[in-house]
Order: sequence, then C-alpha cells, then structure tokens
Amino acid sequence: MKLQSGLLALAASALLAMPAMAQANVSAADQSFMRKAAQGGIAEVQLGKLAEQNAQSPEVKAFGERMVRDHSKANDELQRVAAQQGVTLPSSQRLSQLHGAAFDKAYMHDMVQDHRKDVAEFKSETSVKDQQLRQWVDKTLPVLESHLREAEKVAPTVGVAVNGNSMSQSAQAR
Repeated sequence: MKLQSGLLALAASALLAMPAMAQANVSAADQSFMRKAAQGGIAEVQLGKLAEQNAQSPEVKAFGERMVRDHSKANDELQRVAAQQGVTLPSSQRLSQLHGAAFDKAYMHDMVQDHRKDVAEFKSETSVKDQQLRQWVDKTLPVLESHLREAEKVAPTVGVAVNGNSMSQSAQAR
C-alpha cells in the first residue's frame, strides 16, 4: 500500500510539473469528467486489491482481480489522454476493516452500485468535446458494462440481492 501511495504521489508530482498550456484546449466539462473518471478508476483499483486480500468467495476474489487489471489499464490510458491535454488528475480507502463474508457482501454491493452509476454517467456523457477523451469514453464503456453484468452475476452468490435497478443486502454488512 505504501508503494502504491508513493507511485500515486510520484505520478501526481510529475503531472503538476507539466505545462498547463494545453489545458486551455480542453473544456471545463471535459476536465471535470476526466477528474471524476479518474477518481472512480482509482477507487475501483483500490477496492479490487482489497477484494483480492479480504474476500472469502473465489468469485469475489476473481472479480477483484479483474477490477484491478481492467481499471489499471483504463486509468493508464486516461492518464495519457489527460497528460497530453495538460489536465491534472486526482489520486486517492474504504472497506479495509471488513474481511470474509462481510467484506464479500459490502464489496459486491458497492461494485454493483458503482458500476451502475459509472455506466449511466458514461452513457449520458454527450458533452465531451475532446476527441481523445471521446475515444476513451467509447472504448471504456463496454468494459464497464461487462463489469456491471459480472458484478450482478457474482453479487447474489454472496447474499446481495440484485433486482433490476434496485438492490439489497440479505445480511447488512455495512
């Protein structure tokens, strides 16, 4: 975790040292979207790592591994787009107190909720003007939709009821 924090700090320092002149070419809405997407991506990687360590269910562990792999890749790609545009992205912990079945339930509940929100935001993000950012949004949306389908499949195996757009935990772990 210290290595990850150090790497995030190093990346943030490098970004702060970059010239901001390209930022003028990126709309405020695009910059805001990039920052929100980065925050969500960072959280998904951190939570995925927690799932790998704390989950009891093999399905939850496997889902966590996929979150780390896919969101790390998307984060790297967004970082490149942002760097080319001179946009500084944020760097950022939850669920670390839970383990075993309680972690599985809380994590999968969060993953379904987060991916529903992310998919909806990506689908409704029609205001993106920057072409590189638009390409990243279009490339990342199918991955997020796949994550949502998988999360909705895994969640019931650990006691999280998933019904259409609503959800409940059969045994509250929060």
